[in-house]
Amino acid sequence: MKRIKALIACMLLMAVTILPLAGCGAEDSDTIVLRISNWEEYIDEGGWTEEDAIELEDGTVIQPEKSIAEEFEQWYFEKFGQKVKVEYSTFGTNEELYNQMTLGDQYDLVCPSEYMIMKLMTEGYIQPFSQEFMDTSNPDNYYVNGVSPYIRSVFDDLKINGQALSNCAAGYMWGTLGIVYNPDEVTEEEAAHWNLLSSDKFRKQITIKDSVRDAFFAGISILNENQISSSAFTNAADYRDRLSSTLNDTSKETVDAVGDILSGIKDNVYSFETDSGKADMATGKVVANMQWSGDAVYTLNEAEADDLYLCYSAPEESVNLWFDGWCMMKNGIQGDEKKQQAAESFVNYVSMPENAIRNMYYIGYTSVISGGESDQILQYADYCYGADEAEAEEAREKLVEYPLDYFFLGRKNSETGEYTIMTTEDQTRRQLFAQYPTEDVINRSVVMAYFNKEGNERINQMWTDVRCFDLNKVFGF
Repeated sequence: MKRIKALIACMLLMAVTILPLAGCGAEDSDTIVLRISNWEEYIDEGGWTEEDAIELEDGTVIQPEKSIAEEFEQWYFEKFGQKVKVEYSTFGTNEELYNQMTLGDQYDLVCPSEYMIMKLMTEGYIQPFSQEFMDTSNPDNYYVNGVSPYIRSVFDDLKINGQALSNCAAGYMWGTLGIVYNPDEVTEEEAAHWNLLSSDKFRKQITIKDSVRDAFFAGISILNENQISSSAFTNAADYRDRLSSTLNDTSKETVDAVGDILSGIKDNVYSFETDSGKADMATGKVVANMQWSGDAVYTLNEAEADDLYLCYSAPEESVNLWFDGWCMMKNGIQGDEKKQQAAESFVNYVSMPENAIRNMYYIGYTSVISGGESDQILQYADYCYGADEAEAEEAREKLVEYPLDYFFLGRKNSETGEYTIMTTEDQTRRQLFAQYPTEDVINRSVVMAYFNKEGNERINQMWTDVRCFDLNKVFGF
């Protein structure tokens, strides 16, 4: 009997112990776990000091204590009465993200670049956004109500299998691929052409991105420089379509010719680099560097701290327009409406003007958000780069108008003058120009397409030959 009583007592004790755990488990099951993967150092982590604080013209002070992810969790619970836990991870390249997913890692929301978005769409990985997310009558839909009309038009025009990117991706950051240069060593005219990369005058004084797509764009622009710069080409009614077609050509003849150009560039430049180009420019180690616009802003800021004033160029022949965007993954969402709502809400949360500003401040890149009815994004641009006559005189620069109507209102309304920043003349070649290119740059910009299997194999083999060596040539195959 003692053993039986002891056993009963033990069972009762176990029941008392287990019941609270079961209750805790029930609470955990009510929490939405949102798995997000983004680029490294590509979202604000909070912890701003008073020195970091931004005070806009309307009196808004931005000085967050918590990270975007932590604040979103709290905001979502207050908004929907539903707990959400963000499991946030990062990747270093688009290919790394793709490999993680193909090896079995599951994400609900990812932020790849334009060509990877197109690849994921082609292969059926992406869960399209809901009609609720696209509803402009809902004031909580900060993305569709606040995305730049220009960026939205780019997403609408890009289609995969008849489906527009705007149905499957929400923009995050955008910019151009150009050239950072030292104006004391390189003239503005020299920096205005991609063939600077092959100039004997600057042998071993320039760096280029160690990236097949970026290098290919520069090479194919050099290959077609005369054609795409001719008045007959630029004045054609279908100029933009022809430019895109020319610079996305992956035929064997074109790829072979680009390979020859890049082989010559390889022999001429100081190095191919992934991240060292910023420091090499800021320290004066090299005089020019192919660079993404966001990194260009960082480089110019770092150099300026040491009284080295660098500039940014968007070559006259053509400019690569790039962007990163949020996409929901089918194998993560798996038809779960609550999870999809949480994922779409995260996109809307980072698209709030104040959050777009803090992300721009933290990472140095340019948000796709123009703000809709809010003018805080314009206020922030003016906060960073605006000047008056006294400031221009002190800087010994002219005070000039810098119109941005195309970004805030769309290309068709670009002559209203409603969105114009008064700035110093030097900013037309420096940080402001890198962050918000002028409309003429936008008009000659091209998004690199997602190449088909044959095209990808062709340019990847070409890149291997350029970066290493061509076995066919070595052994005479």
